Amino acid sequence: MNKVEMAVASFRKPYSCAQTVYAAFAPIDAQKLDLMQQNSGGRAPEGACGALYAAMCLVPQNAEQIKKEFAERAGDFRCTEIKRNHKTPCEDCVRIASELVNKYSK
Repeated sequence: MNKVEMAVASFRKPYSCAQTVYAAFAPIDAQKLDLMQQNSGGRAPEGACGALYAAMCLVPQNAEQIKKEFAERAGDFRCTEIKRNHKTPCEDCVRIASELVNKYSK
């Protein structure tokens, strides 16, 4: 199972959107997982998707490009807009964010 599949598989079992992306790509760290939980579900800065927030934290040198590509694929970068206006499922956001981490962390 690759890291993208691991992230999607662990979403809500037991992790939030931000936690699942983070945990698939970084060593498990209780403080980081707590930070990710606090920034899940649209609670990240600017109301950003939690999965996107985690991706930007994991690859900070490409954060703006990740945000741009994520918004193009998910419909927006803000959780509320993604859910309400674009009807993009959270699982898809986790997949998109994980694919972008994979792409930009090389």
